[in-house]
Amino acid sequence: MRYSGLTQRIAGEGAAAWHIHNRALELREQGVDVLLLSVGDPDFDTPFPIVQAAIDSLLAGDTHYSEVRGSRGLRDSIARRHRQRSGQPVGADHVIVMPGAQCAVYSVAQCLLDPGDEVLVAEPMYVTYEGVFGAIGARVVPVAVRPENGFRVDPADVSARITAKTRALVLNSPNNPSGASLSRKLWQQLAALCVRHDLWLISDEVYSDLLYEGEHISPASLPGMAERTATINSLSKSHAMSGWRVGWVIGPKPLADHLEHLSLCMLFGIPEFVQKAAQLALDEDLPQVAMMRQEYRQRRDLVCASLSECPGLRPIRPDGGMFVMVDVRQTGLCAQGFAERLLEGYGVSVLAGEAFGPSAAGHIRIGLVVDLVKLADACRRIALCAADLLEARRA
Repeated sequence: MRYSGLTQRIAGEGAAAWHIHNRALELREQGVDVLLLSVGDPDFDTPFPIVQAAIDSLLAGDTHYSEVRGSRGLRDSIARRHRQRSGQPVGADHVIVMPGAQCAVYSVAQCLLDPGDEVLVAEPMYVTYEGVFGAIGARVVPVAVRPENGFRVDPADVSARITAKTRALVLNSPNNPSGASLSRKLWQQLAALCVRHDLWLISDEVYSDLLYEGEHISPASLPGMAERTATINSLSKSHAMSGWRVGWVIGPKPLADHLEHLSLCMLFGIPEFVQKAAQLALDEDLPQVAMMRQEYRQRRDLVCASLSECPGLRPIRPDGGMFVMVDVRQTGLCAQGFAERLLEGYGVSVLAGEAFGPSAAGHIRIGLVVDLVKLADACRRIALCAADLLEARRA
């Protein structure tokens, strides 16, 4: 039977990146001791007050259709949080709630891009971006970054790739996989390019609450950017709510209107009890959230300290997020080869940097998604794998 061309556009290397993760799950099912560091799913439980808010909502009978755009209470909370953190004057009418940031990116792309449009994306990039923009028939134009520059995008490189077909720029800060964040100066230079060339900016800020060095800048708050920026965020990482599937888009009112129409024919809103839980998460200053953030920072520091003195390995200290990139090129293997050997021989599952783009070739991505004891064990195994490879090369 025949399938549409869409099925080919949403596949590709981004989808194939998860093969090693799936293999790790198979080994676990077979009883093999595997430390799973290949997916960015927080290992923390969702804070209990958030769970209780959902339970209370269910018991109150909130099991019917919800507002397609998201409840007014949740949108007010999202707008208030964004105003407090960015200074951008937005209200509930600028917000639309989506089932996760992944769906938010997809929906924004559908409303902003046409087939043949070019989208500039700094790479290494999140693995699903390729499929998201491919679904529309847009062309992803990677903007390579350099590991020696901390994986930060250079505005001059962005400028050099702008053509008459360029429609949007997509940036993720702090970045997945690298954890690199952009300074105010860099954002100002990138914003000037967007204004000069009349580009949309899709700003993926899902790791903004997990920033350990510097300040987070929401580019929509910069001059001339509010009307051309779609800001995407969620509670998946910051509040350990990945399975709740709640995210949002903040943008100009016409974009929010278009997104509502798309949601009407695709999603028809998200459960009210999930929204009640999300609203409490945003409105309450929960100590568990601060604890998780501190734990992630400690995990980052542990990985960087543990591997920095290991022959054949060079961790690149991230500004934020829940991953650490490690250069493994001195071991003599490509990142995919190292990741496969690490999984099969040492029981640690990580993703190869090539899955995120050529800029990350020769690097592995370590997820900070197990406790400090397990993470120290994982670092020991990674170091042993590198040492064994170096020894084999000398033999």
